[in-house]
Amino acid sequence: MTEPLPVPTLFVTATDTEVGKTALAAGLAALLARRGRNVGVMKPFASGCQDVEGRLVSADGLCLARAAGTDDPHHLICPVRLRHPLAPVAAAELEGRTLDLAPVHHAAQELARRHDSLIVEGIGGIMVPLCGDRLVADLAVEFGAPLLIVARAGLGTINHSLLTVAYARSRGLDVAALLLNSPAASAGGPAEQTNPAVITRYADGVPVLGPMDHVGGVSVERAELGDLPDRLAALDGVDRLIADVFSI
Repeated sequence: MTEPLPVPTLFVTATDTEVGKTALAAGLAALLARRGRNVGVMKPFASGCQDVEGRLVSADGLCLARAAGTDDPHHLICPVRLRHPLAPVAAAELEGRTLDLAPVHHAAQELARRHDSLIVEGIGGIMVPLCGDRLVADLAVEFGAPLLIVARAGLGTINHSLLTVAYARSRGLDVAALLLNSPAASAGGPAEQTNPAVITRYADGVPVLGPMDHVGGVSVERAELGDLPDRLAALDGVDRLIADVFSI
């Protein structure tokens, strides 16, 4: 068991892939930077990376770094980078690689030395396999970081959200909040309108934020957030989340 990270850290996970987790993590990093924090960012495992001038580069990592205004080396922000857009354990097998958590912990401790706050974005959901028998949840436990769970705002999210909260708590993780997000234009139907109250009723005290309406002009691939940080700052409960985790 490694030591928890020595600076306030928020671990951003999700109920599924493609729910807007990277953009929201970047938006939170931008908010912290605006509020005077020296914030570091990390995407410990990144798959679907592109070969750029002979090295693998993560678009998610670049987006996070730009939002935070940090010039940390890419190998610290994304210590494990894989070509195939799969769970790390599967991508590594296809690429003939053996992964372990040692470079991740080394990078995290170095980032904690450089910064007074960290935002860590996981890969996919909380039970995505990383290497060996280690899951995303194991990394969050070892970092000693509370979770922000990003979930879709629409139909189906109640089950996904409550299962993720229940599993996180079974691992002893503190769920700081669950944020309902609309990564694409939403119909704004009955599900979006009623889901927050239903999840609140059954999530046993977890703050439910949102739903966050779709924000245009956001592109993780181009590291463009548009007015996402401002929209995020205006969302009820976000200031409380930042104050609780980062004491500002």
